[in-house]
Amino acid sequence: MNIYIGQLPYNVTEEELREMFLQYGEVSSLNLIMDKYSGQSKGFGFIEMPNNAEADQAIKGLNKTQMKGREIKVNQAEERRKKKTFRNKRY
Repeated sequence: MNIYIGQLPYNVTEEELREMFLQYGEVSSLNLIMDKYSGQSKGFGFIEMPNNAEADQAIKGLNKTQMKGREIKVNQAEERRKKKTFRNKRY
């Protein structure tokens, strides 16, 4: 299951997130979204957990908990929407 983590402190590290979720089960991948210019976290990320039961427990256990003074948001990630492509039409 793919899990969204939002409202993260900007100084959080991938290792801190991984440790937090490992309490609930196996973490297969972690993607902390970074600003490409400053290299600083954008305050959200995604974690993939292969076991859905463990992922559900992680969501229930971590949603609306405090991390470095901020209340984080944890829920199941939505499917990525396809971007609309616009073509220049010539008449």
